[in-house]
Amino acid sequence: MPYDDQHGPADGSAEVQAAPPRGDAPTRDRPPSETRPPAEVRRPAQEPPRPPRGRRVLVWLVVLVLIALIAGGAAWYWWVTRDLVFTDDAYTDGNAVTLASQVSGQVIELAVNDNQLVQPGQTIIRIDPRPFAAAVDQARGELATAQGQLAGAEAALALARKVYPARLQAAQAQLDAAKAVLFRAQTDYKRQRSLPARATTQQARDEAESAYQQAVAGVEQAQAAVLEAEPVPENIAQAEAQARQLEGTVAQAKARLEQAELNLSWTTVTAPQRGWVTRRNVDKGNYVTAGAAIMSLVTPQVWVTANFKETQLDRMRPGDEVSITVDAYPGLHLRGHVDSVQLGSGSKFSAFPAENATGNFVKIVQRVPVKIVIDSGIDPNLPLPLGLSVEPAVKVK
Repeated sequence: MPYDDQHGPADGSAEVQAAPPRGDAPTRDRPPSETRPPAEVRRPAQEPPRPPRGRRVLVWLVVLVLIALIAGGAAWYWWVTRDLVFTDDAYTDGNAVTLASQVSGQVIELAVNDNQLVQPGQTIIRIDPRPFAAAVDQARGELATAQGQLAGAEAALALARKVYPARLQAAQAQLDAAKAVLFRAQTDYKRQRSLPARATTQQARDEAESAYQQAVAGVEQAQAAVLEAEPVPENIAQAEAQARQLEGTVAQAKARLEQAELNLSWTTVTAPQRGWVTRRNVDKGNYVTAGAAIMSLVTPQVWVTANFKETQLDRMRPGDEVSITVDAYPGLHLRGHVDSVQLGSGSKFSAFPAENATGNFVKIVQRVPVKIVIDSGIDPNLPLPLGLSVEPAVKVK
């Protein structure tokens, strides 16, 4: 570009001064001795403007106040909750009574509906009673038959206590009579044998001998009759045993009648206690079997089962006050107390308890169920079903 020493560039543009080199690096156009600019040419860098002093003080005051508020809030929260033990692993609990029919049959009447409140003794269902009524009539007939047989056996026993001793006495009397006849026949026979032949006849001797033989046979027959009549106690005991056997038959018949009457009464299933009908799985016309669950009754008694960590039980004791909040009703606040602590963790009573004696072991904090009884705060207009999530706070001592 043409350059004029007096007027600058020849094209009339303004003269541009080259920026001084940085540091002591040499330049192509200047000798090494002229690489550093003069001291009066360098200027110090300008510092950023500082905020006013009052504004900085205000910022620091705000920061300090925030720190103080946070520290005070943390201290206040610690002070308020230092004696409280919390858990969110807690649920409402209660008694759910399972109802089942004790006899099998067809349901002819369903007297309740879902979620209905029933009172003790109120009819739940009715089962067809006709087969059971027939069984009652049959059992009554069997009982009457057994009682008649027993009456006959008792009469025979009373008769045996008189007849058998009398038979023995009669047999002994007949034996005495037969002995007397034998003595007379034997005397006649000896007399005929001792007489000379001219003093008697052969016919008389034969008759005497025949009478003697008959008398001997009569004595033997009487002795046999005495032997037959002698076991009087045994004969009476046999009659007593037969009477006792029939007494057992009567008892069995009575038991069958009572069982039949029970079965007939069980055709009407009633509520054992006050509660709400839940999980109903029976309807009119269904065939129910004995022992099969037909519905459940949830009783009015409700408590809380809270699963606290084992590390939270060191200061917890029965009787400690508890405040309870219910997730379903944020505005409902319940008051209660610790009733008892289960003597076993939840994992101990699980279907597959842990076996820590084998393999690798990883320590896990166990949870222990704690029963909390609700003392106050329940709203009768708000249902409190079993299994609702709650958050108890136990005030330990």
